[in-house]
Amino acid sequence: MPDVAVVGAGPNGLAAAAVMARAGLSVEVFEAAETIGGGTRTAELMQPGHLHDICSAVHPMALASPFFQAFELARRIELVVPELAFGSPLDGGRAALGYHSLERTVEGLGRDGAAYRRLLGPLVSRIDGVMELTQHQLLRLPRKPLAAALFGIRTLEQGSPLWNARFREPLAPALLSGVAAHAISQLPSLAAAGAGLMLTALAHAQGWPIPLGGSAAIAAALADDIRAHGGVIHTGEPIDGLEQLRGARATLLDVAPQGLLNIAGGRLPGKYRTALESFRYGNGSCKVDFILSGPVPWAAKELADAGTVHVGGTRAEVAQAENEVSAGKYPERPYVLVAQPSRFDASRAPAGRHILWAYCHVPAGSTRDMGEAVTAQLERFAPGFRDVVVQTHVTTAAGLASYNRNYVGGDFSAGIMDMRGLLQRPVVSPVPWRTPLPGVYLCSSSTPPGPGVTGMPGFFAAKYALKDIFGRTVPALGLQT
Repeated sequence: MPDVAVVGAGPNGLAAAAVMARAGLSVEVFEAAETIGGGTRTAELMQPGHLHDICSAVHPMALASPFFQAFELARRIELVVPELAFGSPLDGGRAALGYHSLERTVEGLGRDGAAYRRLLGPLVSRIDGVMELTQHQLLRLPRKPLAAALFGIRTLEQGSPLWNARFREPLAPALLSGVAAHAISQLPSLAAAGAGLMLTALAHAQGWPIPLGGSAAIAAALADDIRAHGGVIHTGEPIDGLEQLRGARATLLDVAPQGLLNIAGGRLPGKYRTALESFRYGNGSCKVDFILSGPVPWAAKELADAGTVHVGGTRAEVAQAENEVSAGKYPERPYVLVAQPSRFDASRAPAGRHILWAYCHVPAGSTRDMGEAVTAQLERFAPGFRDVVVQTHVTTAAGLASYNRNYVGGDFSAGIMDMRGLLQRPVVSPVPWRTPLPGVYLCSSSTPPGPGVTGMPGFFAAKYALKDIFGRTVPALGLQT
């Protein structure tokens, strides 16, 4: 066996492998699927020439993650940053628009523009401090306390019944709640507010990038670097027990807690095992991919230029839909998260065609096909949408769980997104990436800082493995000049 064995070739496993290979260690990655990427795969789901992102599509962290900054991802792949990062359509042909430019966004929010600026402006100007707080273990003193305090105060406001106190019109609340609903949590809630404020601040500070060619470009860049430094990646090789990796000095597992339980067998101490067995997963998603004969006919024409569209209506409607999912119900009008990558990347579809990426939230383990409900919501805000649909591909929450072992019940966040879930990830510990087993580390999104294509869980696991086992520090990760 090599010095380091990594299980799982999702972005976190690949990030861990890249760090270890850069440190001069022999590294082998074992991936159960036939292709690498995990949440960053791109494939022709329905017809040749139409490239769909299987999981993630838009990447707010591609320019902001401390790991990706050190790795210089923006120099390795092509990223397009839409000027209109996201929008939320309302009935009557109106839409709240979140531009890369904070001031342009403020101008479009009418009487609430100044209030929106007061809420977001201090976070945008201190985005480095916000990222320093949110992209690390929460059980630590923040290194930039002013940014942390400003972020915390605003999270308390937007995560409580006070979330509408500063607004008088529907546009700004709809804009903010559309982003907060990414968290698949009750609204309002502290976890959703924190995630929403961070993502919104990032949109205004550096935009929400879309990788040209698909999200698989991120995985490919990581894999290229691993191989360039002597690492080996095996696909189609599931690891079902630690005995398969006997001989490796360090083992880094890009798996959910359930996966760790399965792989470790009876080796885990009782208390730690009990903690993993009680780990809480969140609700799931039903993903709907479309091939279109033309662009989406949004009633609010400006949305044609949005990288992401949060389809759900007013803040109250989005909250109702998300709270119904939290109660184990299926919303009649679900919140639908939509991405329009072919608007910015002609390589995703043949000339005249478009692809559309969408999902809605559903109770954990759901087998219900939400394709019609998603289509109806799109038709509501884009009359004539049904007429441009060429083909549809639906993946239920149960289907997502089958596609990726880490998506327990269809939860691609690999753990519930509430305050307890953010602190107990998967256990309450100052170094939750370490397991009680010597040389075994957990590096999935079930560890801090949590979900999203950031590479940070893998980076932290590798950092501690280097220190604990090899007595080394994190090497330089950037391209050679």
